[in-house]
Amino acid sequence: MDTLTESAAATASTPAAASPAAALRKLYFLRFAFAAAWAALLLTTAGTLTTLTAVLLVAYPLFDVGCAVADLRSARPEGRPVRGLYVNAVLSTLTAVGLAVAATSGIPAVLRVWGAWAITAGLVQLAVGVARRGLGGQWAMIASGGISTLAGASFVAQAGGADASLSALAGYAFLGGVFFLVSALRLGRTGGAAKG
Repeated sequence: MDTLTESAAATASTPAAASPAAALRKLYFLRFAFAAAWAALLLTTAGTLTTLTAVLLVAYPLFDVGCAVADLRSARPEGRPVRGLYVNAVLSTLTAVGLAVAATSGIPAVLRVWGAWAITAGLVQLAVGVARRGLGGQWAMIASGGISTLAGASFVAQAGGADASLSALAGYAFLGGVFFLVSALRLGRTGGAAKG
């Protein structure tokens, strides 16, 4: 479900932090919108592995890389930890390459690559959330990381079955988007200056 990156409580404490909170809020809304649109498009092609499906599959982790870069830009001036963002960007880049190759081998190969990504990214997200739990507002990150890890394992298991399908990836992406929406709304509620 990708790496959520910030605690609302940490960004809302001073007026100077309003700009990074507003930037994160916009980024989270964008991530939700992208995940919802991507999931809807994938559902229309999930039965077969077409060129459009392969493009959609590769586009998702590449979008995640772009979001990590945007998040890095807002995190650095505030001195927030960025190691998890770098790890996420590397994992997502490797996943995009892996999915491009896997798409030539069929749906089971795609599910294995996506599953490995969901597991590793989920573990990173879970670790970051646990490390930041003292900051508050980390329940969505922790829950999303745990769900991502479990979902990844289910994708790998599904790849070995006779009914391997890409439709579960759409649900996974949409649920990840919902966690970003929850975080965006929380940032707006707790960061009074971030609302504008």
